Amino acid sequence: MGSQEVLGQTTRLASSSALLQVLFRAVTFALNAFALRYLSRELIGVVNVRLTLLYSTVVFLAREAFRRACLSGSTRRNWTKTINLLWLTVPLGVFWSVCLGLVWLHLLEVPDPSVVPHYQAGVVAFGLSAIIELLGEPFWVLAQAHLFVRLKVIAESLSVVSKCVLTVILVVLYPQWGLYIFCLAQLLYASVLVLCYVIYFVIFLGSPEATKKSFPVARMKSLLPSLVEDETFVNWKEARLTWSFFKQAFLKQILTEGERYVMTFLNVLNFGDQGVYDIVNNLGSLVARFIFLPIEESFYVFFAKVLERGKNVKDQKKEDVAMAADVLESLLKLVLLTGLTITVFGYAYSQLALDIYGGSMLSSGTGPDLLRCYSLYVLFLAVNGVTECFTFASMCKEEVDRYNFVMLALSFTFLCISYFLTHWHGSVGFILANCFNMGIRIAHSIHYIYGYFKESTYRPLTGLLPSPILVLIYIISGVITGFSEVFFCCDKGWMARLIHISMGALCFGTTIVTMFCTETKLIHFVRSQFLPRYMKKGT
Repeated sequence: MGSQEVLGQTTRLASSSALLQVLFRAVTFALNAFALRYLSRELIGVVNVRLTLLYSTVVFLAREAFRRACLSGSTRRNWTKTINLLWLTVPLGVFWSVCLGLVWLHLLEVPDPSVVPHYQAGVVAFGLSAIIELLGEPFWVLAQAHLFVRLKVIAESLSVVSKCVLTVILVVLYPQWGLYIFCLAQLLYASVLVLCYVIYFVIFLGSPEATKKSFPVARMKSLLPSLVEDETFVNWKEARLTWSFFKQAFLKQILTEGERYVMTFLNVLNFGDQGVYDIVNNLGSLVARFIFLPIEESFYVFFAKVLERGKNVKDQKKEDVAMAADVLESLLKLVLLTGLTITVFGYAYSQLALDIYGGSMLSSGTGPDLLRCYSLYVLFLAVNGVTECFTFASMCKEEVDRYNFVMLALSFTFLCISYFLTHWHGSVGFILANCFNMGIRIAHSIHYIYGYFKESTYRPLTGLLPSPILVLIYIISGVITGFSEVFFCCDKGWMARLIHISMGALCFGTTIVTMFCTETKLIHFVRSQFLPRYMKKGT
């Protein structure tokens, strides 16, 4: 598969992922807004912080390193050994689920049973759901490596929607069930996700389409662990790379979920405040999940396939290096402008968004300040996602190992800063600590990218420099919408709110027009790589 074809399929994967996730997540968003009217802040805090942290920690530690290692390089490999390696995620998941489950049950503060009943059942159910989800890991990696565009998004979206629908139905009909509601919903989510992959491969394997694509697996039995005669059980090169990524994944998990670990283990916030923080965090991260995550996951595959891991620029094909540099520059400009737009307009519309979404429970108190700070954090998330995407796809094993020491120092620093900033500025301190953490990681990745392209004529980091005119428009828009919020939002009636929204729409339109006029290279990239995918779908 040529680099141009890989780029085409990658952008198709990213754009389809973003579009379908917006569609399905919009339904989820509406259902969650409805359910918020029936739930206490304490219950939300236990489910969305304490139990979800258990689930995400087990899943991340059990599979992230395997995904990174098994998606590196060409699809032409001994897939039997790769599949054998991927099945090791299941016993690893059982190990982490049991160990962490005991910690959650016996070492952490247990919620008041009169406020949040059935906590023990919640720990067991969320740990079990993580193990169920890991059963689909070989299917996920096969689909991602071969750029199956719709499967991943449809499977995840259907599982999320089914989880939300069941949650809303049970919350309305049986609110006295408490955590049992979320236990059943989480188990349904994991089961639907795995079943979608299994059903797809049952239909796909052996079909004319699989034969046409020369798919490396011919039958479902080949997706189970099996011995290779006169050969090792796994590919030891992949296994060693997995171990390197595992050490990094452990540290990355602390950095990614650091604020939840601080909340869970140090009790700096009560369960009610944790619930508000988590709702605002989820609301603020919508764009990151809709746009940035699909781009990061899809283009990691692109860079890993086009560039040879561990080789410098001079030892690689010139056309591949040129394409990688051009794509990286355009991606950096795309996420930078998206992040700047969210930061500028998010500041003036945070309180209004929270009031519409969750009522006074969210729009009063620290909620608006949390979302304003999160709007800035989204900018850091956007840039870090793309820079680390390229860095991890091109680093050799030794560079990955060295970076682990950087991550270790960052983890310790982040946890300390989170603890002190939270005591100083409450839950807002978590977001400020995250901004600091992301800033350091971005600086490290920029240093690596600069060194990687130093001996070539390509300068993809220029994608982080927007045009001066566009920067001026952003500043003017921020000032106008800031004054608009003071005079028209949010306790002066719906007419004043509509005026506030209209001012934002006018400034946003001006920004987009300026973007089209000044960032012509980016517009060409989006038109040539993303939009044709939708055009083809419609024909």
